[in-house]
Amino acid sequence: MTRKKKRLVMVLGAMAALGIGAGLVGYALRENIALFKSPTEIAQEKIPEGRRFRIGGLVEDHSVVRGPDGVTVSFRVTDGVASVPVSYRGILPDLFREGQGVVAMGALDGSGTFKASEILAKHDERYMPPEVVKALKASGKWQEGASK
Repeated sequence: MTRKKKRLVMVLGAMAALGIGAGLVGYALRENIALFKSPTEIAQEKIPEGRRFRIGGLVEDHSVVRGPDGVTVSFRVTDGVASVPVSYRGILPDLFREGQGVVAMGALDGSGTFKASEILAKHDERYMPPEVVKALKASGKWQEGASK
């Protein structure tokens, strides 16, 4: 075997090893990747039960219902076009309230309710997650200058 062929075999072997390594890392991380969906996208798509993703929008006015145990909360997230019922068991962020931006991590159950495992509320008047802003702009509910 000539030097050129040995070098070519080594380069191809290294590239194959890197490709396999990248594939294994992607396979291992697939459970931790959570895509963002707006309520309108959820209404339009058939999302399988149990698939984890993030939902974002505004907490719909007059939709927050607190359970008798004090830690279960149900509410609706809307982007102005569609809304999705959300159920969460845990302590809500201090800034969580109706009409404010929220991002929730979780999955849909069989009844179409989003079972949240984590709730994030916008942390000041100038910030809202870019995905939520995009969804609100698309629905026409975004007020320029209200948040950035």
